[in-house]
Amino acid sequence: MRAAIISAFTILVSCGNPSTDSTIKEQVPAPTSLAVDLAGSGFPLTVELGDAATLGVDSAQVKWNEEAGQLEVRAGERFGILITEEPGDIPRLKADLQRDQLRTSTIIEEKNDRLIWRSAFPDEEIVFVHFYRVVEADGRMFVVQDDDHGRYSEADVSRMAGAVRTKQPV
Repeated sequence: MRAAIISAFTILVSCGNPSTDSTIKEQVPAPTSLAVDLAGSGFPLTVELGDAATLGVDSAQVKWNEEAGQLEVRAGERFGILITEEPGDIPRLKADLQRDQLRTSTIIEEKNDRLIWRSAFPDEEIVFVHFYRVVEADGRMFVVQDDDHGRYSEADVSRMAGAVRTKQPV
């Protein structure tokens, strides 16, 4: 008898109340992902910046830097990328990192289209994480990299390296 009561109680608890479960799910807001369409700036790209709560802002700033010839996309302290229309050269970048006599660089991730690395000065404990990515869109080549004026964690850099997407035809 006691086993039957325990079994019945277990079945009731595991089934739950479906209307209560769906109400709870509807009350939890989905994370808001910030996205920027760069078509208005002449770039056939979109940028998925990530969760607004993680970034600490609810909008991004897009600015053309005439002097540098690059598009700057920023959102708070944790997102800053620079986009330049040019053919990328990852092997040359790797060679430059190896030749650098001032800093020590360690490659974290290497793919055909990107490089992520850690950079540090030998006498200091300050570590910088950077990325460099080549994106092809509509027959044009773009280099996307972190803004070297910012200081980002590996998670920030990983998010930024994967943020740029080619604009899908409508």
